[in-house]
Amino acid sequence: MTTTGEGLWSTVTDLPIERSTVLSALRGHVQSALRVLSEDHRYDVLLVVTELVSNVLDHTTGDGRLRVLLSRVGCQVAVEVDDCSAQQPVYGESRLGGHRGRGMVMIDNITHAWGARPRAGGGKTVYALVWCAE
Repeated sequence: MTTTGEGLWSTVTDLPIERSTVLSALRGHVQSALRVLSEDHRYDVLLVVTELVSNVLDHTTGDGRLRVLLSRVGCQVAVEVDDCSAQQPVYGESRLGGHRGRGMVMIDNITHAWGARPRAGGGKTVYALVWCAE
């Protein structure tokens, strides 16, 4: 595993999210980068990555960035996704139709914490913290 950074968190994946992003390839990269985790923990992280990246592709007009960080202490993974939209994630609703809008509900159920913060240059970062179920 290649990591960068000092302190409590190490960045294991830092990838662009572009309109041409193939989600299965991105998931494969994240899965490979987190092979030190248990299969169940990796699965939860991949669900979070899929939802947050899909939100960038479905709900914004620009590109984004995905970062996956691994805690140096304990079994914790942080997923961060930057995008160009100031619009905050909406829990349980989607402007794409009634059959959508459950992604943030799912994230709320499998993560320890999630939220969004504004970015200095505009847009936001949506983050989620996934703990191991040990």
